Amino acid sequence: MFGLTGTFGTLVDLAVIAVGFGLIIFVHELGHFLAAKWAGIRVLAFAVGFGPAMVSYRKGLGFRRGSSEEEYHDRLDALAKDATTHEDKPARPSISPTEYRLNALPLGGYVKMLGQDDMDPGAVSAAADSYQSRPVWKRMVVISAGVVMNLVTAAVVFVGVFMVGLQVEPATVGIVSPGSPAAMAVASNGAALGVTEPGLRTGDRIVSIDGETPQSYSDVVLATAIAGPKQTLTFDVRREGVDGVLSFDIHPKKSETTGLLDVGVTPALSGEVAKWADWDQVVERYGLQGVEPGMELVRAGGREARWAADLTEASLRSGGQTFDVVFKDPETGHEVTVETTPRAELCEDFVDLNGTPTPIEHLLGLTGVLMVNPEAGEEDTAQGLKPGDIFARIGAVEFPSLVEGIREIRAHKGRRLQVVVLRGEGPVLERARVTLDVEVSRASGGRIGFAPDDTARHDALLALPPERVTDPTTDKSRTPPATRVIDVPGSRLVRVGETEVGDLPAVRTALVAQTQAAYESGASWADVELTLELPQASHPVVTRSWRLGRDDLERLHDLSWDSGIPLALFESEKTTLQAKGPVQAVSMGLHETKRVMLTTYLTFARLAQGTVKVEHLKGPVGIAHMGTLIAERGFVWVLFFLGLISVNLAVINFLPLPIVDGGQFLMLCYEGVRGKPVPIPVQNAVTMAGLVLIGSVFIIVTFNDVRALFGV
Repeated sequence: MFGLTGTFGTLVDLAVIAVGFGLIIFVHELGHFLAAKWAGIRVLAFAVGFGPAMVSYRKGLGFRRGSSEEEYHDRLDALAKDATTHEDKPARPSISPTEYRLNALPLGGYVKMLGQDDMDPGAVSAAADSYQSRPVWKRMVVISAGVVMNLVTAAVVFVGVFMVGLQVEPATVGIVSPGSPAAMAVASNGAALGVTEPGLRTGDRIVSIDGETPQSYSDVVLATAIAGPKQTLTFDVRREGVDGVLSFDIHPKKSETTGLLDVGVTPALSGEVAKWADWDQVVERYGLQGVEPGMELVRAGGREARWAADLTEASLRSGGQTFDVVFKDPETGHEVTVETTPRAELCEDFVDLNGTPTPIEHLLGLTGVLMVNPEAGEEDTAQGLKPGDIFARIGAVEFPSLVEGIREIRAHKGRRLQVVVLRGEGPVLERARVTLDVEVSRASGGRIGFAPDDTARHDALLALPPERVTDPTTDKSRTPPATRVIDVPGSRLVRVGETEVGDLPAVRTALVAQTQAAYESGASWADVELTLELPQASHPVVTRSWRLGRDDLERLHDLSWDSGIPLALFESEKTTLQAKGPVQAVSMGLHETKRVMLTTYLTFARLAQGTVKVEHLKGPVGIAHMGTLIAERGFVWVLFFLGLISVNLAVINFLPLPIVDGGQFLMLCYEGVRGKPVPIPVQNAVTMAGLVLIGSVFIIVTFNDVRALFGV
């Protein structure tokens, strides 16, 4: 937030977020405190944090290190004794019964009132200024005052944010994943508006989701993530060239990557080239000579371009042929034309890695061998590994795939592991074998220190195919056809038919050519001859016939191309949410407060329905980590984040659960109806149950936060 980088910058951001949390808690407890004073209840302590007091203040005593409680009672006893023995002496200066304290663990706070103790329901008092002596309606005000203060604070913060302006990603469609719900949806009014092709498109501006107007792309993500398990969302979009609003009914599906419901679209990336610290290396790697950060994409493949995703569209049209891309300097008008060669798309599926769905790239099951990324720097490797090393063995696994290799490494965390790598130039299977004895770190789930890649795009050296893969667009699991022909890890594919191949993109091209006639004729299958070099000392060459079924042929021929220029090189599209005046700022602030409240309640409902999982929730560690990331975006974003936290704190505090304010309010409702409080034994049992529930949730979410933070 202050332009600081590295560990020190992170610590500063963390400190800013911690102070913000403290202010939110302070405001919440201030609500209880002011309401208690208004109701005439004796307040014994106003504390920020839990545990022992670090510093305290009490009117009449001043500041103290630690708590002044014992000294306060000693003074009262002395005053009482003095009053009985010296009745004619004037009264001494009064000492306030309220202690203001800062405790050791600033993760919460509380207001302690005479006769009210969340942890000890039996600590009641018959004193005239006790909590129990006040009417039920006044106690309801006291209990709910903290929540009200949080909501008011959030609304005020949001008003300030929208007066200044908040830069966000607009609710505009970027890339639409093929086969996703968004790609398959048909506009219900498309025919009337002249739209016949299905699916959302790049540049579509989402104007409403089920009647609610999204203010940013985050609202789109949120609306889909908290949809009901069988709910269909109506997306109303405006599309350039279409005179009217298109309406799509889309049923979200679970994303294998996030585990949340998703429709298969990404936020829009603009055509502006982003600023990169190592821009010279980027230029060299992707052939962008003459292109500078700040330039804008204006044409791709002979057509006008506006979005980074237009590069993807140009790649789809190219059929794999090189095409021109034109960039323009918006200030000088200078244009630079570069050529890019599209990259062959391979199959992208998920496989199971220790219970976690993990994406892999393969070709009908043909899978590369794990290697050290050849483009990694020497500083990115450790323990004797070098960029370009191919793993001939990891532990007991010969020529592992990326998933097999990581699984074997993780299985040895905290222990030593022997690995054998192929290193050097020339034919892969004839390279020097180097044996290394490495230490598998316990941190991050087990690593040995290298940037992973596989041989798929570098060589036709193959690992064993995965036994099962899951299509992310259909959630269907299948056995890939390569399991029928690849049974020796380390086999190297040298020819498809009579065509020599050097990597999996070349294999794809040869397979497409060999099966073109069968595919176009609608044949149920096609046979392809593969020539393999096996990894024995004599390098025997074998020929095998590979039969591809109709589904395999369709998947092979449906594979397309993506741009040779990474979309990550472009800036995200941005828009500024800013009110035109105070009245609109208030309206936007109240709307945002209401939206966050409803979203939080819906999240708990979806937890019960199963579309949102406990692992998606954030505890103190996860919130603090998220806060440090947001702090890097500037002070306005910090305020916005704290506003969100303030609303969430209000909602969670007013849930009908023991310990929190909502549970206390529910008991007061019972007392108001029955005319007597909930029996103390019942309150004790409910309190204990609440402690167990909240403590369990805290442990689970903290465990998940730490695991996610360290990538375990």
